[in-house]
Order: sequence, then C-alpha cells, then structure tokens
Amino acid sequence: MIDSQQTTQPCLSDAAKESYGDNFQAHLLDQYKLYVEMADRISARRGQTNSFYISLLSGWLAFISIGFNKSLFAGSQNMVLLAVAILGLVLCFLWHINIRSYKQLNSAKFKVIHEMEKYLPFSCYATEAEMLNKDQSNIQKYLRLTNVEKYIPLVMGLPYFGLPIYSLINLLK
Repeated sequence: MIDSQQTTQPCLSDAAKESYGDNFQAHLLDQYKLYVEMADRISARRGQTNSFYISLLSGWLAFISIGFNKSLFAGSQNMVLLAVAILGLVLCFLWHINIRSYKQLNSAKFKVIHEMEKYLPFSCYATEAEMLNKDQSNIQKYLRLTNVEKYIPLVMGLPYFGLPIYSLINLLK
C-alpha cells in the first residue's frame, strides 16, 4: 500500500531533474500532453459508460411497458417483473461502482498532472482546481460532477425498486 506522504511529495527531485539532461523540459511537456489526453479519454469513456447504462435501463423499462401493454407476459407477469427488477437493480449497482471507479481513476490522474505541473511554467489544472474550490461558502459553490453523477443510478433504480412492490401487490390481490 502506498504511504499517503509519498503521494503528496513531488515524484521528481531537483537532483533527478538536473541529472536527466537538456531534454528534461521537452520530454516532460510531451509526457504532460500525453497524460492530459489520457485523462480526457477517461472522462469521455466515463460519459459513454453513463450513456450505456441510461440507455440499457431505459430500454428495459420500455420493453416491460410494451410487453405489458401487448399482454406478452400473460400468466407470468409477476415473475417477469421480479426478474427485470433484479436485473435493473444489479445494473444500477454496477453503474454506481463504475462511477466510483472512474472518480478514483480521474482523481489519481489529476494528482499526477498536478505533480507534473510543478515543473512547468504554469499550473493550469492546479490553478483551475484552486479557483473552483476557493469560495466554498458561496451559494453557487462548485459541485463536482461525481457528486451529482452518483445519484443518477439511484434515480434510475427507483422504477426497478418499485417493480417488485407492484408485483407483490398484484400477488396479494
């Protein structure tokens, strides 16, 4: 396990920078560009993952509503509802885990970017983070995307949570 003090220390000492040679700054800039691009790709993949889960979960709900309107599940409606509910809730749980994983991955990537910026003329990402977090008492304080995003699986899971309840009510009639 990595010691928390290790992650806050610069990864590169001034002595290592000096011993690297004349190409240090050019190579660092190239690595920085590549790493920022990788962070952007992770964010794009995160958005695609969210779209995938929203489409899949919405599609399941549409499938169920069409199936019930056309009486495709006559006689086994409650079992179908229960199976779809379980599947929907499992997908929402997996989606939540994906969001948390992407948050951890992005956080680590931006820590590395901040470390690299210490050796560049301007720390744009560190400055941006500082500006966004500067006045947290303001009513319009910055909401991190993950703080909003993590509730979407919960909201999308509500219909799937309601399906077994509806099914049980139908069974008890």
